[in-house]
Amino acid sequence: MTKKAEKGSQPKKRSAKTSRKRSPSKRGKSSAAAKKARPIKRYLLSTLFKLSLVMVVAIAGYGVYLDSQIKTKFEGERWELPAQIYARPLRLAAGAPVSHGELLQELELLGYRRVAKVVTPGEYAASEYAVQIYARPMRDGHRTDPARRLMVRYTGKRISVLEQNGQAVNQAYLEPYLIDRMQSGLGEDRVLVDLERVPQMLIEALLLVEDRDFYHHYGVSPVSIARALVANIKAGRTVQGGSTLTQQLVKNFFLTRERSIIRKLREAYMALIIDARYGKDEILEAYLNEIYLGQNYATAVHGFGLASQFYFGRPLAELNVAQLASLVAMIKGPSYYDPWRHPERLLERRDLILRLLLEHDFLETEEYKLAVNQPTKVLPRSEAAMAKKPALTTLLRRELSQLAPQLVAKNGLKIYTTLDPLAQKAAEKAAVATLPTLEKRHNISKLQTAIVVTDAATGGVRALVGDRRPGYAGFNRAMDARRPIGSLIKPVVYLAALTDSKKYSLATVLADRPVSMVNQQGKRWQPQNYDHKFRGNVSLMDALVMSLNVPTVNLGMSLGLDKVSLQMENLGVESPQRFYPSSLLGSVSMTPLEVAQLYSSLSAEGSYQPLHLIRSVLSSDDEVLAELSPGRIQRADRKATYLLNYALHDVTVRGTAKSLGKRFPSYALAGKTGTSNDNRDSWYAGFDARDVVTVWIGRDDNAVIGLTGSSGALNLYADYLKRRSAVSLEMTPPAGVQLTYFDTASGTAVGEHCEDVTQVPAITSALPSNRGCQPNKEKSWWTRMFGR
Repeated sequence: MTKKAEKGSQPKKRSAKTSRKRSPSKRGKSSAAAKKARPIKRYLLSTLFKLSLVMVVAIAGYGVYLDSQIKTKFEGERWELPAQIYARPLRLAAGAPVSHGELLQELELLGYRRVAKVVTPGEYAASEYAVQIYARPMRDGHRTDPARRLMVRYTGKRISVLEQNGQAVNQAYLEPYLIDRMQSGLGEDRVLVDLERVPQMLIEALLLVEDRDFYHHYGVSPVSIARALVANIKAGRTVQGGSTLTQQLVKNFFLTRERSIIRKLREAYMALIIDARYGKDEILEAYLNEIYLGQNYATAVHGFGLASQFYFGRPLAELNVAQLASLVAMIKGPSYYDPWRHPERLLERRDLILRLLLEHDFLETEEYKLAVNQPTKVLPRSEAAMAKKPALTTLLRRELSQLAPQLVAKNGLKIYTTLDPLAQKAAEKAAVATLPTLEKRHNISKLQTAIVVTDAATGGVRALVGDRRPGYAGFNRAMDARRPIGSLIKPVVYLAALTDSKKYSLATVLADRPVSMVNQQGKRWQPQNYDHKFRGNVSLMDALVMSLNVPTVNLGMSLGLDKVSLQMENLGVESPQRFYPSSLLGSVSMTPLEVAQLYSSLSAEGSYQPLHLIRSVLSSDDEVLAELSPGRIQRADRKATYLLNYALHDVTVRGTAKSLGKRFPSYALAGKTGTSNDNRDSWYAGFDARDVVTVWIGRDDNAVIGLTGSSGALNLYADYLKRRSAVSLEMTPPAGVQLTYFDTASGTAVGEHCEDVTQVPAITSALPSNRGCQPNKEKSWWTRMFGR
């Protein structure tokens, strides 16, 4: 080996620096540091693993908690549903007094569409003498009817022929109108819908606009989030959301509207749980019933079922494509797309949705053109908010608490009532129109009113108004205002007399002369007739027809106050009344509802039936929970009551209510005016063959209004009849009552050939069989032959 080679084979000399790095002492320190670092790393990894495990367990535990919360609410009673209050179903029958105009009003109220040719339920066609209806399926207590075609033909103001599905039938019913909803304390309202009954076009539009991947994601859609993020970045503002329908349901159903990352994460987590636990159709149905779609004053409108009624006045199944698209358009912002305040915004978004339906082949071109050219027509705002009936609701709650107190707080009741929506509408409009006119005409102010309308045949309450502003939820005067009834008491006095048919008849002569009495306090009472005149003697009928005070007092005192008081109780006035002589002229205080009970019994010829509003109560599942079917009891003599009603009819012809007869000359009506002392209260109670109506007008501070029964309340009743359409009384006398001649001066039954006679109906069994003339009062042969 050469020296060079030897040299080359020598190891290279390390620099001092290299030598220092690899010195044994340094290597030892490095090794020690590495050994020391390994436990720290393992500790950190272990701690991180434990923390992760704890977090996983915590998240899982929180998921279990959320799952239990979801299950409790989702599988229990999901919503606190308001009680639904339904009117009576309209009965159609041959001979029924339902006029052509009233039938059309009812159909409009129920939201039926007038068409040229009837094709689907919810449509009708009308000519001058006939109305064809495709009636919707209906439920009314025990009664259920499928959809059916009805043909109603008219002769005059009554139905002449009724056909159902092409066959003549005795009767048929239209579904009852939903008149009000007793709200829950949550301020929410909804009408539940089943998914299978929801129009498919609504489902397609909803998924197309709100969640196209609904049936393919697991509650949260990353694709939708990414798509929304891109759209928002391009627009420079939030124009699109990434929430799925499931997330929207969670937000509305479980969470608050707080905007935070924590709430958003919780929303996503709950959406995943719901999607894992429940089927897509069940989630979609819950969404359809939960989504917020507007505000009805203080009450939130939730779900498409109620929104359909709220905005368009029709069931969801009967909406057209444009209307369905409008509802879907509102989801993005019910206030921003409010159809009354911002119709142009709603129209623009609706048309966008219709265009999407066209582009995705859910609409044909012609269908699209037809829909896009329709205006955004919704109900007038005043009609959209379900007209609240506070007076009615007060009576209903009171009745329900008496009928079945355990049901008052029950969820989702269906309450079927006797209320007639056409009668209620007529009463409300009459109140609103008449009071300002009376105030202006008589230079008075602050008048108030109460109106009670009952069914002459059944005693059901047809209408109730407790304030001149019918929708005002204040003092209910119809039920709670107790005021002196004035001359409305007089028919009770005269009925008590006519019941004693051997002693009294309509022709009985009563004294109309000054009378004076002293009460227990030594005060003298001297009743006066309204005109401050005395007529000497008058017939019982004339005394009632002219509403004379003095003959009434004389009659009542001769009968005895106890007998008159008992007669009131028989007619249904249950509140304790202590009778004094002044009570005979109406110092007795009663509520309009109590007066209505009194005159309901009179109109039914003495047959008493408690006034009632509720017919039946059903659960949300249509289980019958309670029914009310009060029977009638004959409490007053039927023949005597017929005689009284004959006189009450004459009141509208030539008595204190004769202005009514002049306004409705073709109708037989009956009634009585009433005026309290100093003209503080104006009353009228009247009836035709259909309705018994009680009207009170006065002031809450009991101030003098200067109106009598005929100048005040009678005008309101006349306005009601004009709007409602009167049904003439059929004054058919019962067996044993016949027109009879009486001597005018003495009130004695006589033969028809006598002079100076009056012919009125009488109970013949109480009259003498031999009826001669009074001395020197036989008609001459000339008079008998020629009548003069």
